[in-house]
Amino acid sequence: MKRRIAIGVLGTKLDRRGKKANRWTKWRPTVGMCQQPELPIDKLELLYQTNDYVLAERVKEDIAQVSPQTKVVLNEIQIEDPWDFEEVYTALLDFAVRYPFDTENEEYLVHITTGTHVAQICWFLLTEARYLPAQLLQTSPKNEGDESHSAGVYTIIDLDLSRYTTLTSRFQREQQEQVAFLKSGIATRNTNFNRLIDQVERVALRSTAPILQRGRLVQVNPFSPAESINYGNRVI
Repeated sequence: MKRRIAIGVLGTKLDRRGKKANRWTKWRPTVGMCQQPELPIDKLELLYQTNDYVLAERVKEDIAQVSPQTKVVLNEIQIEDPWDFEEVYTALLDFAVRYPFDTENEEYLVHITTGTHVAQICWFLLTEARYLPAQLLQTSPKNEGDESHSAGVYTIIDLDLSRYTTLTSRFQREQQEQVAFLKSGIATRNTNFNRLIDQVERVALRSTAPILQRGRLVQVNPFSPAESINYGNRVI
């Protein structure tokens, strides 16, 4: 069985529930993530900023109490403005390209609940681009507006659309309809023609801009040899 590795940023608000014992009665996403009995976490890579070191250590200690098998590794990052897309994306990308992923022996979850909305968007983009070979992990209170259940609940989101049969079937159906439209409903086994249609499809059906067509148009008559008519350049 593969080891499960979680990656996330420290929640400076949601993970900050004070120092007293009553913090255990509140939902804290990073701690709650490690309290799911059916989702054991072997290691948590927790990203934090320098000013939040004390909070990061407290969260690490609390996780050790509720999930002693989870190894928490603190990763310090530098972000001046957590709402600056370029800065946040660069910081998270730097972490991703340096991390020694081992997909043969480990599986990865990216926790997207904590951090600013910008950080959440960056996690999504990096995962979609496969800089992070991971699934997304969303945590939330057990009942909306009720944070008394400290562990909360979770949802795993897989961005590999090939796993979703309904979506895959829809994409294939739409692609077939688009090709049929370009062929004017005429089926053909001509390899060169089909290759041309595939190339045109990538551009024509995703843009409203005019397309300049150059070359010769071949009309095929089933009762006589093909006739080549040179139309020159034209805009379609």
